[in-house]
Amino acid sequence: MSPLLKTVLRFGLIILALLILFHLTNASLFVPSISADAVIGIAAFILLALGIYLGRGINKEKGAEKKAPSHIDENRIQALGISPRELEVLQLISQGLSNNEIAETLFVSESTIKTHISNLFVKLDVKRRTQAVIRAKEWCIIA
Repeated sequence: MSPLLKTVLRFGLIILALLILFHLTNASLFVPSISADAVIGIAAFILLALGIYLGRGINKEKGAEKKAPSHIDENRIQALGISPRELEVLQLISQGLSNNEIAETLFVSESTIKTHISNLFVKLDVKRRTQAVIRAKEWCIIA
């Protein structure tokens, strides 16, 4: 099923649930034998069931995105001249580590990490860490 159709069906279910709830509240006004507590309980049950159903679908889609195979373009890495250590630094940058944290992880000095990052910026033709990560992901250099 296409993502657009799933979205349309989800919104349709939400609208249907809201219409049912509106009709229940109208019925409670005109039929005195229906208590307000019963209407609130039914409304809560409908919204809970709808939330569980829609939440399950969202989790399945997120899981599918995570399991999608990622392809690393080794030819592009070689063409750009990115060394294995620079690639390792780039992956750690993509995980959000600071220069100091990367240096501690790789057991090198912070100035060495700054040199690797500077070299990566030149090879990827970027000026910032976030740009480097975005470009590397676009070019399938990192997953």
